[in-house]
Amino acid sequence: MTDDKTPSGSEDSFISHLVELRNRIVKAMAAVILVFLCLMPWAGQIYDLLAMPMMSALPEGSKMIATGVITPFLVPVKVTLLAAFLIALPWVLYQAWAFIAPGLYAHEKRLVAPLVISSSALFMVGVAFCYFFVFGVVFKFINNFAPKSIAVAPDIENYLSFVMTMFLAFGITFEVPIVVIVLVRMGLVSVEKLKEIRPYVIVGAFIVAAIVTPPDIVSQLLLAVPLCLLYEVGLLAAPLFARMTRAPEETA
Repeated sequence: MTDDKTPSGSEDSFISHLVELRNRIVKAMAAVILVFLCLMPWAGQIYDLLAMPMMSALPEGSKMIATGVITPFLVPVKVTLLAAFLIALPWVLYQAWAFIAPGLYAHEKRLVAPLVISSSALFMVGVAFCYFFVFGVVFKFINNFAPKSIAVAPDIENYLSFVMTMFLAFGITFEVPIVVIVLVRMGLVSVEKLKEIRPYVIVGAFIVAAIVTPPDIVSQLLLAVPLCLLYEVGLLAAPLFARMTRAPEETA
């Protein structure tokens, strides 16, 4: 009597999915690494671009400082890697979509594809809003408030940490419409209920802004006000999105 060691159909399917996932991840990582290597010769200029909002707020002739031995090299490399990821993000998202799309129904594709695209776009808009508008206002406010006896010379590592925190905060804030749409589309909460809790959302927005932003009223307002406005955008878009992505059995 011989043992049957042939994998079952479900095992074959599971292994093939793992292989497909591995291939998609490798392709996504390869794109990020390729872009990173292409950008490395300009790592210093890329960091200068990131530092431009702070440098424009400092007095003329001021510079940032680096307190670590390898910090002048390591920080620009980190910034360049982040830039490479953002540039390669459409390809990374395409690989994720190519992996999950074959297992989705037509109405599920109508649901997932717009969410993936819109959430990525909103995150980038949030980062751009933070860089082009918020930093200019906040840095000028902080440096104008600083006593004249203080020489403001930010450390580049601390600056990068601050910038990443702010980018993440504003990027996630701009995802609020997506959160509202998903909650309504999945039937977890109704638009009417979300409208009822609007006052609590406004209070929560200012609490979140006070936690994740510097302790000044300007940056807190610049985060809390968009959060409230984007919540309203989600309330307007949720019913329309729910109708557009309704399954056939839901329309019967």
